[in-house]
Amino acid sequence: MPRNRYYQGPPSDHFDGVRFFNPGQALPDIGMRELLRWRFTGEKARWPASVPVVPAQPEARVAGLRVTMVGHATLLIQVAGHNILTDPVWSRRASPVAFAGPSRVTAPGIAFDALPPIDAVLLSHCHYDHLDVATLRRIQAVHDPVMAMPLGNDAIVRAAVPGARCVTGDWWDRLALAGGIATTLTPAYHWGNRWPNDARMALWSGHYLSTPVGTLWFAGDTGYEDGRIFPEIGARLGAPDVALIPIGAYAPRWFMAPQHVDPTEAVRIFGDVGAARALGIHWGTFKLTDEPREEPRDSLVTAVAAAGIAPGRFVAAEPGRVYDFDPVASG
Repeated sequence: MPRNRYYQGPPSDHFDGVRFFNPGQALPDIGMRELLRWRFTGEKARWPASVPVVPAQPEARVAGLRVTMVGHATLLIQVAGHNILTDPVWSRRASPVAFAGPSRVTAPGIAFDALPPIDAVLLSHCHYDHLDVATLRRIQAVHDPVMAMPLGNDAIVRAAVPGARCVTGDWWDRLALAGGIATTLTPAYHWGNRWPNDARMALWSGHYLSTPVGTLWFAGDTGYEDGRIFPEIGARLGAPDVALIPIGAYAPRWFMAPQHVDPTEAVRIFGDVGAARALGIHWGTFKLTDEPREEPRDSLVTAVAAAGIAPGRFVAAEPGRVYDFDPVASG
């Protein structure tokens, strides 16, 4: 029987003693047959080589709730005087090697040297477009933040980032950060791996931030599947003032549906959790799948209108753009 290289703990309703899984859902493991079918069939849209970005110049601290889009799943959350990064990737490629793999189409929406002091990093799972050890080393060296993540990911981070201050938890665990801010790890329909033989040995999650000035839910990566986890998040933790929901990397659906939502499903999640406002993330930075670059943004506009939602409540986040939220007014 294989041994989990990242986490040792008792079996649970989503851990069999070696690998994590989503209860009641088919395993999302990708076989060689499916991978080859995807690579050699279907229509793969061409992306531009680059898209211009005007980087933001963030303030050192913000009293309210402000989100700046860096790119993909990397966002700077400035809340109640604290600065938090989600799934930070400043590297040119989302890959285990520097010479191959998906390359950035957009430059980071904040230059690394322009970052304000970073107090905490939220990691959702260990795929390379979300857990980039080169970036984490840079952040740790300059800012020494607390890094919060689901079970098993800390072994990956500690091995690559000496001195990293990791805090970990299981789904629904609440982790204190600083200044009255905490994150609760929320379930997601996804998986994680670093290599072909370690699939699902580290857990995946979203992060639900509770702060003195409002709540924010970073969904991480997720499919929709039976959808039952999303109303449960809203019921257990409350409707978030702001949600960061993925909208891209979804084509073809026969291959990507178990792990990545499309814009229509993202709008369903928005309604399921009862969010007041939302930003669409996980699109337009790295060409990971087959859809055209701008399709997630354009399809989100259509899906929001079809659901009868005011257009300003859920928009696609653009690199370098700054989004200010007033939770009292939005609720």
